[in-house]
Amino acid sequence: MIPVLRTDQFERLYALLRQERKIHTKQREAVRRFLAAVYWIGRSGAQWRFLPRDYGKWGSVSKRFARWGDLGVWERLLGAVADDPDLQSVMVDATVVRAHACAAGAPRKNGGQAAQGLGRSRGGFSTKIHVLVDALGNPLKFILTSGAAGDNPQAIPLLTGIRTGEVIADRGYDADKTLAYITGQMGAVATIPPKTSRTVQRDCDYAAYKERHLVECLIGKLKHFRRVFSRYDKYAHRYLAFVHLASTLLWLA
Repeated sequence: MIPVLRTDQFERLYALLRQERKIHTKQREAVRRFLAAVYWIGRSGAQWRFLPRDYGKWGSVSKRFARWGDLGVWERLLGAVADDPDLQSVMVDATVVRAHACAAGAPRKNGGQAAQGLGRSRGGFSTKIHVLVDALGNPLKFILTSGAAGDNPQAIPLLTGIRTGEVIADRGYDADKTLAYITGQMGAVATIPPKTSRTVQRDCDYAAYKERHLVECLIGKLKHFRRVFSRYDKYAHRYLAFVHLASTLLWLA
């Protein structure tokens, strides 16, 4: 049986949703049932049409979820609950998610599949989630690319606007441009092991590097949500809505 939202979790979410201007939240119990429906879909990974009737009409629920995503509600919820991160250090990493065939077919006018973070690689049709977490492993920011895209090009976009004393990442992020950004513009320590191909090997604090397991643990927790573990959505912002929802609930766990 899929767990339900706790009362304290709903109360925090409802208080934040009441501050949103373009959505209807006056009917408290209706909002609670809607959030429970979205949570059920997110955790089970089921198709919308298999939503239990107790949660309401699946078509109405799915349209409301999509509309909130288009308005940026799910992303703002994450930003609101992640208001006190531990920025003593931050960590970046990425994970590949297999995409179902139904995720294909984004219209060319929207940039096609590439613009939606979808592509083919050795692992098949997939998307890649690039994630930034704080020193405690709490999620802060996400970027989607195709599964074949490299990890390092998204490091600077993830770190932009972040003030921290240390950035921890694996050797896939060992690039001169990234290192210069971290040590120069951010004024932080780059705890990133050097690639074996480097002529001059840099020093790395491997004791501090052990903390990187926290970002891997976060990725594992996100994938408990089956709609994050597998991608069924054509559009990147629709898929990210589930990622943001899962991350918000992890902050409230």
